[in-house]
Amino acid sequence: MSRAKGLVIVISGPSGVGKTTVAREVVKRMEGVFFSVSHTTRPPRGQEKHGRDYYFVSREEFLRMVEEGEFLEWAEVFGNLYGTSRRELEKKRERGDVLLDIDVQGALSVEKLFPQSIRIILFPPSLETLRERIDKRGDTPPEHVMKRLRKARWELSHYPHFTHIIVNEDLERTVDGVCSIIKGERLRLSRMEERARRILWEE
Repeated sequence: MSRAKGLVIVISGPSGVGKTTVAREVVKRMEGVFFSVSHTTRPPRGQEKHGRDYYFVSREEFLRMVEEGEFLEWAEVFGNLYGTSRRELEKKRERGDVLLDIDVQGALSVEKLFPQSIRIILFPPSLETLRERIDKRGDTPPEHVMKRLRKARWELSHYPHFTHIIVNEDLERTVDGVCSIIKGERLRLSRMEERARRILWEE
């Protein structure tokens, strides 16, 4: 009997809300959850590594992949291109549940393709807190901060398209919340019924 494919789990939110940090911690803590590595045209930051944090590719390579339909979703964000590979997603789903760390625009695309997906949007405690986090990161020129905050407000206004909201005030509580959501979804009737029937009717 073939094994059911894993859950599609999205962690989304505006730039600076902490979604990548949360996603990495969830993958560390939960067995059977695998991170879907996105492609991007932006250069690596800090200790980021190709194939672990992102697949860093040229703009020409990225556009070739778009042309050949290799992306499940893709978007341009502040001049850089980001995309989720169909092959990467399906490869991880064969192994277990797959976790996507993507922006809100990408999450809306996933909603259409995988309506049963778990879609978690992270909110900052306030937009002022988000501004402070963006400033602290140091990768956004001061003249672009307000542009990012305007986009963040637009992104957060799409919360009705998500299945869960978590206000990311404390990393530990946020990660615990995401893990609890995944554990609960794994126990839904639709995923457990086949096993329940086997137990009930086994000789």
